[in-house]
Amino acid sequence: METLDRTDLQILKILQEDGRITVKDLALKVHLSTTPVFDRMHRLEREGYIQRYAAILSPAKLGRGFTVFCSVKLRRMGKEIANDFVARVRDIPEVAECYNISGDADYLLKIYAPDMQYYNGFLINTLGTIESLGSVQSWFVMNEVKNSFGIPAASL
Repeated sequence: METLDRTDLQILKILQEDGRITVKDLALKVHLSTTPVFDRMHRLEREGYIQRYAAILSPAKLGRGFTVFCSVKLRRMGKEIANDFVARVRDIPEVAECYNISGDADYLLKIYAPDMQYYNGFLINTLGTIESLGSVQSWFVMNEVKNSFGIPAASL
């Protein structure tokens, strides 16, 4: 964080809200000319503050509005077993997010599915085929209350 000044943080906040903003419009918002803003953006990208740009899609519009959080406990933990599990999960398109967590479970997955029946089949035919899988617990999202898709502005 030491290399970021107030303008860098302002640029990050604006880009997080609108990744398609033009350099010209961004420069107007931060009260600089386009060249220094362009240079700052590239430095922020190069240094890893900006990881990528993406469009946020609607799961419901795409027939994937059934959101499930699924905790996974492996039969036993070890480097090879964990690496195999992670490699398998990375290849499963329904898994949008996967976190190695502390507590009773080893991993937390966020899964998008069309409906409960699909998720049931996914659980049996996809997750269930992972040999190291010990147990699974699922939570079904009834209503998404907040999803900011980024670092809260107050934290920057």
